[in-house]
Amino acid sequence: MYRQNRNKKYLENLGQEENYCLTVDCYPGVDDEIFDLIKEIYKPDFVIKSEDVFYEKDELNKMMNPFLTENRGRGVVYYRKMDDFIDDIKLAQYQSLASHKGRVLVYGVGVSYIHKGDTLIYCDLSRWEIQLRYRKGMPNFKQDNDDEDVLKKIKRNFFIEWRIADKYKMDIFENIDYFLDSNQEGNPKIVTGNALRSALKKTTQRPFRLVPYFDPGVWGGQWMKKNCGLDEKQNNYAWSFDGVPEENSLYFRFGDTRIEIPAMDLVLYQPVELLGMKNYCRFGAEFPIRFDFLDTIDGENLSLQVHPLTEYIKSHFGMTYTQDESYYY
Repeated sequence: MYRQNRNKKYLENLGQEENYCLTVDCYPGVDDEIFDLIKEIYKPDFVIKSEDVFYEKDELNKMMNPFLTENRGRGVVYYRKMDDFIDDIKLAQYQSLASHKGRVLVYGVGVSYIHKGDTLIYCDLSRWEIQLRYRKGMPNFKQDNDDEDVLKKIKRNFFIEWRIADKYKMDIFENIDYFLDSNQEGNPKIVTGNALRSALKKTTQRPFRLVPYFDPGVWGGQWMKKNCGLDEKQNNYAWSFDGVPEENSLYFRFGDTRIEIPAMDLVLYQPVELLGMKNYCRFGAEFPIRFDFLDTIDGENLSLQVHPLTEYIKSHFGMTYTQDESYYY
């Protein structure tokens, strides 16, 4: 399953000492394949999974429900941090366990709250891949909502889970020793933290393009299918997201290894360099412009686009700016 033998050496060479703690932090949505892989290569004497320090499902829902609302697709932005959802008593217990002698593996979402580790690996995942996994039945973090409406799963991500995960990621970003791209099943790829941080800094100094994705929809047409080399078996393609960092990803090539990371890593890590100080002061570490293609050719009429005023979106959804649209035909 693990095809990148050169990358595998990174893990095999870790922790030659008798007592060593490897921490593997994960973005919500990283699956157990990565855990099984690392456990097989690292061969720990003792394993701690961070999921156990978070509150149980019912308590998490109770805390999150005011921000999820009854609306199918809209919630309220959660601006606080991941540790709001961690049980302090359980956390203290697991922090004590992490000092266990031997080869220790601490794995999962938010593991740095438990132990910083002798080596820190961060397993990243693109938001588009997360959405595809939801369509296949993946539940939200610590939930059993496999069959829930996909839009409701994404809503939980957009307004809460992605927000706290991104904020936490930036808190530890400079301390990450290795980044692991977990987007492709059976083909994870790893690169040093210094290499990726350097690549992100250089990206703000040159033109770049995001990785596009294409998706069907109720108004979808046939033009993109014919002209963009897309799957002919799909009934239609309604849109292509091609310049939306909160949805798209970035490719970086290091030697013969190409990794994929969320484009939001660039926005969050280098906001001033990317946006400029004036835009950063106005919008914060968010990319305020969206570029996408909408295809209705030989399809249906485009849906009616309605967006609230800035005051309304802030007071009702906790968002700091609204969406003004311009179309090029």
